Amino acid sequence: MLFESYKRFVKPLIILTIISLATGSYVLTRISHQESTTQSYILSAKDFSLLKEDVASLGLTPSHELAIINALAIELSKQQLTLLQDKVELFVTPNYQVKLAYANNGWRKGQRRWQPKAAVNQVIDATSAHQVRNFGDAVTIGFLDTGLDQLSGLSTDLYGKDKAWGTYDAINNTLHNYDDEANGHGTHVASIAGNSDFDINGKLYGVAPNASIVGIKAFDYEGKATYADVIRGIEWAIQVKDQINLRILNMSFSGPVRSLYWQDPLNQAVMKAWQSGIVVIASSGNKGPEPMTVGVPGNVPYIITVGAMTDFYTESNTQDDKLASFSSAGPTPSGFVKPDILAPGGHISGLMSFDSEIVTQHPEFHDGGRYFEMSGTSQAAGVISGVVALMLTDNPNLSPDDVKCRLMDSAHHALDNNGKLAYSVFQQGAGVVNAKDAIESSAFGCANQSLNIAKDLAGENHFFGPANIDENGNFYIEGLGEEYVWQHNQKLIDGSGLIWKNHFVSDGLIWKNSATTDGLIWKNNFETKVLVWDEQALVDGLIWKNNLQGSEAATIAVNNWVDQE
Repeated sequence: MLFESYKRFVKPLIILTIISLATGSYVLTRISHQESTTQSYILSAKDFSLLKEDVASLGLTPSHELAIINALAIELSKQQLTLLQDKVELFVTPNYQVKLAYANNGWRKGQRRWQPKAAVNQVIDATSAHQVRNFGDAVTIGFLDTGLDQLSGLSTDLYGKDKAWGTYDAINNTLHNYDDEANGHGTHVASIAGNSDFDINGKLYGVAPNASIVGIKAFDYEGKATYADVIRGIEWAIQVKDQINLRILNMSFSGPVRSLYWQDPLNQAVMKAWQSGIVVIASSGNKGPEPMTVGVPGNVPYIITVGAMTDFYTESNTQDDKLASFSSAGPTPSGFVKPDILAPGGHISGLMSFDSEIVTQHPEFHDGGRYFEMSGTSQAAGVISGVVALMLTDNPNLSPDDVKCRLMDSAHHALDNNGKLAYSVFQQGAGVVNAKDAIESSAFGCANQSLNIAKDLAGENHFFGPANIDENGNFYIEGLGEEYVWQHNQKLIDGSGLIWKNHFVSDGLIWKNSATTDGLIWKNNFETKVLVWDEQALVDGLIWKNNLQGSEAATIAVNNWVDQE
């Protein structure tokens, strides 16, 4: 579905973009965070019209109009900010820098695959869907990332039909039929979900090879953007979702948590997307295995947050599968269990041009042609996006809450030889995804119980989950027994002899958010000043690791590189 091949579908997209350009005054230039007398802020107000009028009265021009959260991104001096605060009640957040971050962890040599195998579908049992000709047809997945190279496998489906909608450039507010994706990350993640190529053994690489794809580029070739770029990308996805049947939005990036989930403007936009009917899938981050390392936007309780496991290079043997050591763990500062689910994220083969930035830095993992092997929760999120496409092809009437419920209900927990949880729920969530069981699940109403996204977004009611911490610094779930206590200083299990079993009984309390949280130890220990945590927050001897000052730029990392596992 290339733009020129489907002009009758593309016209509404172009019109939408023209309308958005006509209704907002944009300065399409990069926002600098160098030392100066001004700083870029995101200003939101309940009275959005009044905010725009007051900004115009001061002769100021916003760089981004973010109507999705009633906000403007604008460069201001402190004096100008004070003048605006005198005119209208504002909620002020620095327009944090967003840039790609390359983890300096090195890489494991000797694992290069010159002819990489397609193993993911076997590990997650997606082949059962393929056998009944469910390939994710008639569903569009949006990838909010570094863009998409339309390489073979991404441009056409199994029947040779165009399936790529092109790319919306959220940085410059433009549409492109083709994208020159210089970084490689977005292409790699998208190919895990939707690649229609076969390996040398005749196995499919992509989980949902017939799913349509659209790129939403919020990171430029250097890996730089801002919160405002990412939010504008989310807003565009909501605008066009009905025209291109965009049902899934993949966000394979993670940044530091600097506020409660409902205060972060990026998270507010993510919640709007979920509320609009888009299934939002976010990576948990590559900061594991320490607790409380799940980042933004993975800390949003409503969405599907994905951690990573690995098959240990033996896709046919599940007993040596293990949790990836880099996979970020919960709970969140608001007391929610995260990640929600695990997916394969170790040594995943995906498409990437030979001259991409990531290949340049790690050439030994490229096959010399079009394939690259990479690990991370970014890749795991791509797997889940593909599974969700299969679920929605099978049952297009599923809501985002239904999808989340069935994914979690059907996941396979890691158990030890005694039938006990091998990994804490704060590490593995509901367990590893199983595509067959997720599609066949009839579970209903088991996700986001006791939450109300409308009231949350309106500021009428915000929520805390059932996670807590005891006097010894161990995390637990209120209302559940010792099995759900995470002795966070325990060593990571190597995976030997694990049993991955579905329908582990937990009475649903983990996900109901119905436990009392009045005693949440850290709940009242954080103070916020313009949405930024104080330098350190002490939780009975556990120091919250984010010590960024309000003047510093938060770095949101598209999860580029960790050791292969």
